[in-house]
Amino acid sequence: MSLLHLRNPHSVLAAINTRPRDVLAVRASSQGGDTAWREVISAAAAQGIRVESQSAKNRGPKRKTDGDGRQGSGEGDVKPREDVMLDELFADATGSGLWLAFDHLQDPHNVGAVFRTAAFFGVRGIVMTKDRSAPLSATVYDTASGGVESVPFSIQTNLSRALKAAKDAGLWVLGTSEHAETDIADIPRDRPWLLVLGNEQKGLRHLTTKNCDETCRLAPLGDVTSLNVSVAAGILIATLTAKPE
Repeated sequence: MSLLHLRNPHSVLAAINTRPRDVLAVRASSQGGDTAWREVISAAAAQGIRVESQSAKNRGPKRKTDGDGRQGSGEGDVKPREDVMLDELFADATGSGLWLAFDHLQDPHNVGAVFRTAAFFGVRGIVMTKDRSAPLSATVYDTASGGVESVPFSIQTNLSRALKAAKDAGLWVLGTSEHAETDIADIPRDRPWLLVLGNEQKGLRHLTTKNCDETCRLAPLGDVTSLNVSVAAGILIATLTAKPE
């Protein structure tokens, strides 16, 4: 299991707060860093995690994250979080609630952004595919800004079997497609849903669509008729988790 070198202070702090034994070291700027990194250093020291001084010349190459990544002020060495079995992911799938599944998302920034949104809205878990998908790299963790620590996930080799397991556990499977006839606003929210997000270029595969109980779309109101998958996911998640009026 390779070590992650995280450079977003929020992702490092979330790991310290949830699984401190998996944080092996924190390196902080010799110039003091910003407030967020000082909070990381304090939390690391409280947990007995090694804190080292980091000079500018010893920092790794910059890595693109979202707008608050604060690249260059510090770094944390963190073990990857372990995934869970499907039966654990879908435990207590009664009443309402929302889970996600990724049908071969390949951009790590999209994966990280969806994890961050999922953590914000209290998504219960995420199913990911092992092949032809973005792995849970440091870029994903940093873009998620702590979200990977909050949402349990299961990495599967066969998405169709995972969708069947979800149905057996009592979930309804909801696919997303610009060609669907039903708008997301018309999807009932009084049942547990597994929302499936498709590949950035190809969308959902045909077999995945066949395994969905329903499919839905976001109806455009302007001239642009498509959205980045992470943006679309945010709208879909917000709609499905909103309290009925």
